[in-house]
Amino acid sequence: MSGFSVREAASLLGVSDDTVRRWAEAGRLSITTPPGGRQTIDGIELAQLAEELAAEARRGAEFPGTAMSSRNRFTGLITRVQRDGVMAQVDIQAGPFRVVSLMTREAADELALEPGMLASAVVKATSVSVQLPGGGA
Repeated sequence: MSGFSVREAASLLGVSDDTVRRWAEAGRLSITTPPGGRQTIDGIELAQLAEELAAEARRGAEFPGTAMSSRNRFTGLITRVQRDGVMAQVDIQAGPFRVVSLMTREAADELALEPGMLASAVVKATSVSVQLPGGGA
């Protein structure tokens, strides 16, 4: 079982330490303090809350009338669109995550992509690597 400090939990959820404490006071999250120890949040409980928050965000960011099989959707603001002769690079800031998409210039032009627009980066990958802090196996 992994435990996280309030600060670590806040960072992982993309909120402030105070928000994590308010959620604990409201009963949405449990903080335990062993005798002589630091406040800790159970990793499993934190993961469940992260999934709930992601589901809430998806409900608020879905575009009406769309359906798709891809499950990895990062909704955020377009921060940069770089076009050249044939290709375009589109940067989306989705919470703490920067997602970069390379597409044809024609596709970027057809979608009229510009900084400041709301967009979703939809990712369907056959391979995703998982890395643990400290190189653990």
